[in-house]
Amino acid sequence: MEKVIRDGKVAVLISPGFGAGWSTWNRGHNDILLFHPKLVEMVEQGKQGQINDEWMKENFNLDDVYCGGAEDLEIVWLDEGSAFTVEEYDGSESIRTCTDLTFTA
Repeated sequence: MEKVIRDGKVAVLISPGFGAGWSTWNRGHNDILLFHPKLVEMVEQGKQGQINDEWMKENFNLDDVYCGGAEDLEIVWLDEGSAFTVEEYDGSESIRTCTDLTFTA
């Protein structure tokens, strides 16, 4: 799995806007959708609006990805090795790390 790692942090892509999720609405391709350097580069360059069905087919040979959340893609930098999950509500994605969890007895 390819990832962008800088200064001990890993780039993770989420779509926090309401309406459509990114990885949460496209199960089965999480390694690509969450981490791939090509996608991270597009977001860093402000080109997430260019990520569509055709772009995904051309760059990853994927034709079963819903790209509705692509326009809202953002990068969250997590410490390398952090355990996390992407949560979604009404299309809005957020990241929860194990350190965010509170356990009560």
